[in-house]
Amino acid sequence: MLTQYLFFFLSAVALISAVMVLLSKKPIHSVLYLTLTFFTLAGHYILLNAQFLAVVHIIVYAGAIMVLFLFTVMLLNLNIEGEFQKSTLMKFVAALAGGMIFLVLIGTLKSFDVSIVSNPEMTQIGLVKNLGKTLYSEYLMPFELSSILFLSAMVGAVMLGKKDKN
Repeated sequence: MLTQYLFFFLSAVALISAVMVLLSKKPIHSVLYLTLTFFTLAGHYILLNAQFLAVVHIIVYAGAIMVLFLFTVMLLNLNIEGEFQKSTLMKFVAALAGGMIFLVLIGTLKSFDVSIVSNPEMTQIGLVKNLGKTLYSEYLMPFELSSILFLSAMVGAVMLGKKDKN
């Protein structure tokens, strides 16, 4: 019962902060509302018993990406005077596209079946222990190949960024 109330609270905060990202006049406020939206989504991951995904979401999005956005906004020094006005046609097309996406979402969710998971093992899939077991047993080869790919990408980035001594 508590999780249901917590879900509705997190959903309401996420929707309000997402709308405020769009409606706020100052770019810094938009970035802060987006950070709040990311934290509420991490709360949803915790409610789904996916703690690892919640922590990674906070570290990657609320940590790294939002700091990048914040520095970009601060470096660009966006002013209201420099913002161009959108035409009425552009606003109409944007509203039409949003309405079409809303209709597709309603059509998709109409056939969605909410059922309680009968297998209690499936509710523990998002825990770090079970994720590690699955990752290092069933998906060991793709995990190792992706680590080699990331290592070669890091070496390539260092070689491209290295200055010649000539």
